[in-house]
Amino acid sequence: MLGVPATSRPAPARTTPPTGPIRFARYAFGPNRLGYCGPEAPKELFEQATGGGSDAALRNLARDFEGAWPYLELIAGANGIEDPLDSRVVDAYWIGNELVDAVTPAGLGRSLEVRFKPRLRADGWRWMAAAPEAGALPVHAFHVLDVFPKVGLLRSGELDGVLRIMDSCRIRWGRVLERDGDWLVVSAVPLELAGGKLQIGPARPERIRAWWDGASFLDTAAPGDTVSIHWDWACERLDPDRLSRLMAYTRREIRVANQSL
Repeated sequence: MLGVPATSRPAPARTTPPTGPIRFARYAFGPNRLGYCGPEAPKELFEQATGGGSDAALRNLARDFEGAWPYLELIAGANGIEDPLDSRVVDAYWIGNELVDAVTPAGLGRSLEVRFKPRLRADGWRWMAAAPEAGALPVHAFHVLDVFPKVGLLRSGELDGVLRIMDSCRIRWGRVLERDGDWLVVSAVPLELAGGKLQIGPARPERIRAWWDGASFLDTAAPGDTVSIHWDWACERLDPDRLSRLMAYTRREIRVANQSL
């Protein structure tokens, strides 16, 4: 595929890790710009996430993400952390870290009951109620792979469309191959359905957005870097530890989800 090298523009100097609110905004932007969750403020969210950000403004925006915010509160509360946008809590929800292990099955179960039991059919709720004891943890992968399909969409017969949405919505990883204008070409792994079960498929090339009007969430974008992806946006560059955790928690939630398929 044609494209200029990913290093064609001078890379900005490496920066310190983003604050919790900024990291949250970078992962939340992808679905927000499509109108799927959060307030109708994608431009403001992007500007805040790339321009240093006003802490108060980002916090106000984050509270309106009705899908993610309760998980952040749950993780923070289970670990005695006052701030749901603490960087460790944000990392725990989007990527996965040891903080989610402190959330008990009973604690996750109570949260799910309040949020989702009134919205589900009896058969869907029976599985969701059992998911915490089956090993589910309050990471974004759980919400994508278990909460979303349990409304019945995976059994609707439109499997290709549902799987594409689930694959786009989950936080996935891709190795940068080249830059193509405001896009990156990456080698990313898709979500597949094989033998009636979800699995991670072999890597394939994919184009994702990384720049908008010259601004980006990335500090660098060189061939060989691994980036996290939410919908069609590059969220951040992953070091080996965070990549390993994202892969491990994603595969864990796939195993949990497959118990009900």
